Amino acid sequence: MLTRRACLAAAAATPILAAAPALAATDIEAARDAMRRATRFMTEKAAVNGGYVWSYLPDFSRRWGEMEAWPSMIWTQAPGTPEMGQIFLDAWRATGEAQFLDAAVAAAEALMRGQHSSGGWNYVIDFDGEDSLRRWYETIGKNGWRLEEFQHYYGNATFDDHATVECGRFLLRLALATGLPHVRAAVDRTIAFVLNSQLPCGGWPQRWPRTGEFSNHGRPDYTGLITLNDEVMDENIDFLLLVQQQWARPDVEPAIRRAMACYRDLQQPAPTPGWALQYTADFRPAWGRTYEPAAVSPHVTAVAIERMLDFYRLTGDRSFLARLDEALDWLARVEAPASAHHEGRNHFRFVEPGTNRFIAVHRRGSNAQNGEYFVDYDMTGQRAEKHINLARMRRRVEEVVALSPEEAVRRSSLVGRGPSLLPDYAITRAQGGSDLNVTTSRPGMTPVTLLIEGLSSEGYWPVELRTTSHAYRGDGPAMPPPGFVDRGQVGDEWDTSPFTEASGPMGISTGVYINNMARLIAHVREARPA
Repeated sequence: MLTRRACLAAAAATPILAAAPALAATDIEAARDAMRRATRFMTEKAAVNGGYVWSYLPDFSRRWGEMEAWPSMIWTQAPGTPEMGQIFLDAWRATGEAQFLDAAVAAAEALMRGQHSSGGWNYVIDFDGEDSLRRWYETIGKNGWRLEEFQHYYGNATFDDHATVECGRFLLRLALATGLPHVRAAVDRTIAFVLNSQLPCGGWPQRWPRTGEFSNHGRPDYTGLITLNDEVMDENIDFLLLVQQQWARPDVEPAIRRAMACYRDLQQPAPTPGWALQYTADFRPAWGRTYEPAAVSPHVTAVAIERMLDFYRLTGDRSFLARLDEALDWLARVEAPASAHHEGRNHFRFVEPGTNRFIAVHRRGSNAQNGEYFVDYDMTGQRAEKHINLARMRRRVEEVVALSPEEAVRRSSLVGRGPSLLPDYAITRAQGGSDLNVTTSRPGMTPVTLLIEGLSSEGYWPVELRTTSHAYRGDGPAMPPPGFVDRGQVGDEWDTSPFTEASGPMGISTGVYINNMARLIAHVREARPA
């Protein structure tokens, strides 16, 4: 079963700035010209009211975000409209050319048109209106077996997949760069959304505001639970830290401190002293989607340990360090058997609270109508899904624990110290998110030479679209088709979930555009006088 934002973790760890040796002046101009032509194509051909999805067939007969999109839609999940806006701003900063700032402002205008009245964003914006969006959810969304978050239209906004926070970050950066009052007003609405949606305990739900109960395949609606999944609390805390540093709002710091205390207190008691994906109001692990059981999660625990260290560096409060050894020892105990290690991954995803038994997730059926996910303890054939470098984590814990509170907060942004949290350039590492159509450059040529030569006459970088989906053809049959074999990513022909093939047609990718532009921008920056 595919994870979501972790699909291209290895690519996302690759720096862009060291991509190639310095270029001659003629090559710098060629790079700038490629940036102009590629951006002109994206803004004039791919954009819908200034916004973007993830990938397109060359004739634009089909297009996709995390699922297939209608021509009236744009996406807020990475690598969608907010990231396109950020790379436009990066290009403007590197060149000073109005074309790129105009593209950034157009992307912002698209996002502001789709901003929920509460101040947040959904995954997708449909410029044909809410009725059109509802029809999409009732057709394509409803039939994405693996993507349960799209099977019901809530009509509210989400923190999942960083959708709201990424929009807020981009608009904040644009507001600071341009001083545009209506952009600043949109950021203020985003900040209000983050503050107003914070639960009394200090955590955040996945979606807000509440829109009534929805039964998720017979289970209670999980979207109002305290959520760590997809870095909801991490991203909200980081966004508020950025806001506090840049605009010094007095209502932000108390929210940050409540959130950090909640995060700490979500650690479970022995014998399972880790963190979970989501929680009930009394801080007990809870079910999310039907393939996310009420469990303690090693990979979430690893992230939480790092955050406790960060919070100590922000506050000097040693309570954030109190139970880290307990969590580290637990991670060592629940490492997957060596026979289940796979491509460096050494931990299973789910551990039962109180027993430390591994929980396996399976599915049966063939589509969203007849299929279901279920869990048991049968780990036969199960492979570890997450990589945790426990030795590295222990070393960092030892280093941070050795700091006195005074040393810890020496560069704390929470107390007004340290460097700016707003980078000069936002896109300096390869972007991917859940978009499996983002590919790496061919070896054997310098990336910039390859990129300049590889830009098509139309102005885009062709990429093989191996990730695709079945076109919507109605609700699936009540029984699996004869001879159906489950491939894991996708079910039968009625399942609209995305899946990856061995080969696919050539097409257009926003993720490829973003990553290639970042490489070109890096070389243009190197040529600018200090």
